Amino acid sequence: MVSRIVSQVNATKWLDRLLTSATWATAAGITAVFLWIVLSIVGQGLGQLSLDFLLSEPMNAGREGGIAPILVSTLLILGVCLAIALPLGLATALLLAEFTVSDKRLGMWVRRSLDFLAGVPSIVFGLFGSVFFSKVLGLGFSILSGGLTLACMVLPLLIRATEEGLRSQPASYRQGAAALGLSKTTTLFKILLPAALPGLMVGLVLSMGRALAETAALIFTSGYVDRFPESLLDSGRALSIHIFDLSMNVPGGDGNAAASALVLLGVLLGLNGLTALITWRWSVR
Repeated sequence: MVSRIVSQVNATKWLDRLLTSATWATAAGITAVFLWIVLSIVGQGLGQLSLDFLLSEPMNAGREGGIAPILVSTLLILGVCLAIALPLGLATALLLAEFTVSDKRLGMWVRRSLDFLAGVPSIVFGLFGSVFFSKVLGLGFSILSGGLTLACMVLPLLIRATEEGLRSQPASYRQGAAALGLSKTTTLFKILLPAALPGLMVGLVLSMGRALAETAALIFTSGYVDRFPESLLDSGRALSIHIFDLSMNVPGGDGNAAASALVLLGVLLGLNGLTALITWRWSVR
């Protein structure tokens, strides 16, 4: 009997060590792939990167010059996307997490629809945006069409992440607020939302990452024009489309494509850092 217990303990310890080793090996493999990709981009694009590259316009189909109008168009598209997606996503997440408990069928169908939309290929969103925003609404190939299409793409991810963050908060928060006589609105905005801020930040960062890296949806909506946009109704080329075009359609454009990819990584890291700073400042208030 004792020997059987000892053998079971040894088997459990061996299994724990095996799982721990597999976990560390997986983490090391993912980190190695990430570093390989980043170092490859840095090695190809760092030599092309300069202040002039960031502040000048592209020339010779993008082989020469810089990416100033491309960068402006990218930030405008992302701004439109977040301006639409953030309030809608937050309001929908609050509805699902706090106001659909008594109506389970409504919440179930909304969640299933969001999960389905999260798996729809981006090119389908691009075709939808081309038909609805560009043609039906008459926005044409424009930054506004591209931003609205991206907002439709990132909404499912943003809503689900925020909802899970709200649902993960203990019921004692709501009960304590009710015992103190706090209104539902005060409870949401003063207690639950600050506590669920990490979930919202995760959804926001993932949404920005997907929006910045998107290519297929923007080809059909924002267009290819590589000059400075004069308004949101003007066409604009995003960084992802610029990288794709230089890599696939412009012979000799690989250097500038790698430099543009490096800038795209920098913009994403900068926005992530800004989001983390805003979250920290809000959480310590």
